[in-house]
Amino acid sequence: SIGPTSKTASISPSVERAEFRNVTYDELVTAYKEQINGLIDGGSDLLIIETIFDTLNAKAAIYACHEVFEERKIRLPLIISGTITDASGRTLSGQTVEAFYTSVKHAGMIAIGLNCALGPAQMRPYLSKLSEMAECYVSCYPNAGLPNAMGEYDLDPPAMGLAVKDFLSSQFLNIIGGCCGTSPPHIAEIARLARAYRPRVPPARSHQFALCGLERLLFDKATMTFINIGERCNVAGSIKFRKLIKDNKFEEAMQIAKDQVENGAQVLDLNFDDGLLDGPACMTKFCNLLASDPDICRVPFCVDSSKFAVIECGLKCCQGKCIVNSISLKAGVAEFKEQARKIMRYGAAVVVMAFDENGQAAEMEDKVRICRRSYKILVEELGFAPEDIIFDLNVLTIATGLEEHNNYAVNFIEAQKVIKKELPLVRISGGLSNLSFSFRGLEELRQAMHSVFLYHAIQAGLDMAIVNAGALPPYTEIKPELLKLCEDVILNRHDKATENMTAFAEELRKRKPTEGSGAAAEAEEADWRRGTVAERLSHALVKGITTHIEADTEEALKRKDLYPRPLNIIEGPLMAGMSVVGELFGAGKMFLPQVIKSARVMKKAVAVLVPQMELEKKLALERGEVSDRVAGKVLLATVKGDVHDIGKNIVGVVLGCNNYRIIDLGVMVPCERILQAAAAEKVDIIGLSGLITPSLDEMVHVAKELTRVGQTVPLLIGGATTSKMHTAVKIWPHYKPGVIHVLDASKSVVTVSQLLHPEEKQDLLEEVREMYEDLREEHLSTLKERKLVPLAQARQRSLAVDFAAAPPAPPPTFLGERVFLNYPLEKLVPKIDWNPFFAVWQLRGKYPNRGFPKLFNDDTVGGEARKLYTEATEMLRKIVETKALQAHGVLAFYRANSVGDDIEVYGPAGPSAGPEAVFHGLRQQAEKENASEPHLCLSDYVAPKASGAVDHIGLFAVSAGFGCAELCAKYEREGDDYSSIMAKALADRLAEAFAEVLHEEVRREYWGYQPAESLDTAALLRQQYQGIRPAPGYPSQPDHLEKVTMWRLAQIAERSGMTLTESYAINPPASTCALIFAHPSSKYFAVGKIGKDQVEDYARRCGLPVAEVERNLGSILAYDP
Repeated sequence: SIGPTSKTASISPSVERAEFRNVTYDELVTAYKEQINGLIDGGSDLLIIETIFDTLNAKAAIYACHEVFEERKIRLPLIISGTITDASGRTLSGQTVEAFYTSVKHAGMIAIGLNCALGPAQMRPYLSKLSEMAECYVSCYPNAGLPNAMGEYDLDPPAMGLAVKDFLSSQFLNIIGGCCGTSPPHIAEIARLARAYRPRVPPARSHQFALCGLERLLFDKATMTFINIGERCNVAGSIKFRKLIKDNKFEEAMQIAKDQVENGAQVLDLNFDDGLLDGPACMTKFCNLLASDPDICRVPFCVDSSKFAVIECGLKCCQGKCIVNSISLKAGVAEFKEQARKIMRYGAAVVVMAFDENGQAAEMEDKVRICRRSYKILVEELGFAPEDIIFDLNVLTIATGLEEHNNYAVNFIEAQKVIKKELPLVRISGGLSNLSFSFRGLEELRQAMHSVFLYHAIQAGLDMAIVNAGALPPYTEIKPELLKLCEDVILNRHDKATENMTAFAEELRKRKPTEGSGAAAEAEEADWRRGTVAERLSHALVKGITTHIEADTEEALKRKDLYPRPLNIIEGPLMAGMSVVGELFGAGKMFLPQVIKSARVMKKAVAVLVPQMELEKKLALERGEVSDRVAGKVLLATVKGDVHDIGKNIVGVVLGCNNYRIIDLGVMVPCERILQAAAAEKVDIIGLSGLITPSLDEMVHVAKELTRVGQTVPLLIGGATTSKMHTAVKIWPHYKPGVIHVLDASKSVVTVSQLLHPEEKQDLLEEVREMYEDLREEHLSTLKERKLVPLAQARQRSLAVDFAAAPPAPPPTFLGERVFLNYPLEKLVPKIDWNPFFAVWQLRGKYPNRGFPKLFNDDTVGGEARKLYTEATEMLRKIVETKALQAHGVLAFYRANSVGDDIEVYGPAGPSAGPEAVFHGLRQQAEKENASEPHLCLSDYVAPKASGAVDHIGLFAVSAGFGCAELCAKYEREGDDYSSIMAKALADRLAEAFAEVLHEEVRREYWGYQPAESLDTAALLRQQYQGIRPAPGYPSQPDHLEKVTMWRLAQIAERSGMTLTESYAINPPASTCALIFAHPSSKYFAVGKIGKDQVEDYARRCGLPVAEVERNLGSILAYDP
């Protein structure tokens, strides 16, 4: 056993001197080597580096192990065991479990695990995470619970065994034991239980590229397009930073680091190469200082120097997994190998420059040649992990006036393509500042050049670059004239490119910025302003008027005769107004848009009162009084993997208006965070929301976990894909304290009120129990009654299209991908389908006034609907004018043929070269009333490969959600929930309109199989056109996993910025995607329920375990897996 020592290499023992350490990395290595040699001399067969509370200490121990092994020419197995110190889920030095694993993975251990500090119950969520990602065995030896007031441990052997049994049944472990408070009887009980369970099977090596500081940065092209490496903590690249370091103002220099992280840098580059600086001392001091600020050191560092001794100083200060920048073959193979071996021992990734004994590679062929050679040495000779190799292909200066420099950017981009194809696991990087060095002093021009270069380089495979995070203009916002000049010079489009850019630069130097001015409009006074302050406050709330609310609240604060305490203002006129709002909403006389506006007014008023209330609360708590009076606490969360939150936000606002305290955890919330927050906040109710079908499974998981931890509060389920039936069948059985499906916001207040009323709660839960039992019986009987035909028979009854008589559509006008950046919003507005918009706001007309625009004629909701429409169109006008939202899209066409239920997609060479991708289809199996009716699958609409016919398939992904998060954040900072929800709802509508417009352009122009089509918006929305555009996750192909194939094939993330979450939701929200089928026979259909035979066949075709397919397709299974 190798313990942690009593010192910490990552933390200063002195509050006054954050950079000070009472032990160095080298001292730890020396001490550990002595211990390791002694253990080996004593006959140890295995070494355990355990109770790790500071990962830098552990990295020193790993380094020492490897040095001793090399010196003694032996290799002993290692086990690494960390310690999570408290409920924060982090080590003492601040790392998450994911970051801890990433930091020590290079050790090559046979097992990694956790021990000490926590009991099994507290350790479970972190062990679960470790089990998910560790590519080796997993160990665990927890304490016998947490220590009591006397420092003793209360879990006896049976209780300990019960807790550990959960780990065993969940297959988290390969090695199990006990730590503090355990005894031989504890171990005996654990051993007895362990014999009955199968051990965990480690996953195959993933080759994922991961870095970390306090938190892990996992680079996955499906969810992350590009890594920004912040460049400003470099004395060669930032005059300000260099001056601060030279003046010994390191604390001020830290602010530059912090600003970069806040501006989006995911990695920080650190460089102190200056002839007047002590590089090793500066690197050590600055890294130690950064380690003291968790807002900075949560990101990984790129330790950058031309002197390897300086690089080592940085690596010896960083507990996370860093990038070394850089090494090369410049000084020969021997030095290259020596430095690479050390980097492997430190556990870092490495930037390898395209530089060898003959100099820096400028031409494409030389870049590729040097990278091939470097890769062979690193991977084949030294065993360096290929995913930890980052090639810097040398971004060189263009537009210098020398003709031989004109193609430098093109050489970089083309070399990337070759390297990515030959060496798919490596990463590509570059430093941008050199590119535009010819135009130093003209920052606007330089940053535009960098943005344009990145746009093209990322599409060609660039994974990361050293940039000034926050300074680059978006590619779509560069002025057209400058954009053309940049593209001409970067892509070397013509001989005059440099000359034209130089002329523009000279003109730019002469320009001076002009200042603009504006005027603020004054609000008009109305009759209601002549009322008392209480009347004015209540009136403002009921009517949703924000104009005077802050001034009126300030006035009320001064009226101590009426309102001795700030709380009296809330409980008096403000709640009086909100009570009216609640009554009107409950009676159907006030509608959701108005409620949201009222909430906006309430928030602004409360914001004025908060400072006084906090002071009063502090004094009240000191006197032992309670000052927090709310109707109840409600926790809301959109579950892990889902980014949609409009409905959840509406429910939060409505409940908040009724004096419930809302704890909103946001979107993509992991289960353990829900569990922790529910316990810590002592909530009365938990509400889960989700839009995509994988969210349904996550809700089931959360329900099971709530049961496991003994939670007893009711659980509410809501969201577009949720249903009363699914809740009854899949969620309710796993959580006995009560699960209720809530249809919309208007029902939430009544439901929550009943659940918090002691007598009404039991009546409601009993009513729900009876209803859900009936639904479960109905579901089970339906499964028994449902008749499915065998898959083989369904395939025999497929749609028989005669592609000779009805040939495929003509070829599209292009093959491959086309990107639409900043698509004009004004072209989308006329195609908006307003019906879903009004559904968001729960405004529904009655026959004959259902639907837009007849809704305006409805006696009940017509007036409010018209008012909402007016405000929506005004916001839409402003969004279009200011370009507050940006619409981006990718459209692609490919050669394709069907092979059974699958669709093979080919490159330009066609089927002879094999498929580049395969879309997997699902076929209807439900028995048809009419035996002649076909059992459909999407592949039926594409010509079979065996027919020899040339056919095609299209796909697109579009979004109008870029900029939406920033716009909504601005509204929310202003306390304007109404505008925030409105903006999200409009972004959704614009995204769907984008899909409609693009599909129309496909039919008429890009594919051109209906060039004369002329349909109005109503006809388009009724789908009165040839062809279909089904989306993965919807009835024709219910598997969201097919989006991954779309994203990989068309490089959608790289080209547009749209990414997929782990549950395959598209980020940003307000995005959609689809496959495009053109054949006249194609029509929309629902796959419906499928049998076990098709699930097993589909799993085989997809190369997935059957259990995973059953999870993905749970909603359409005709059996209970």
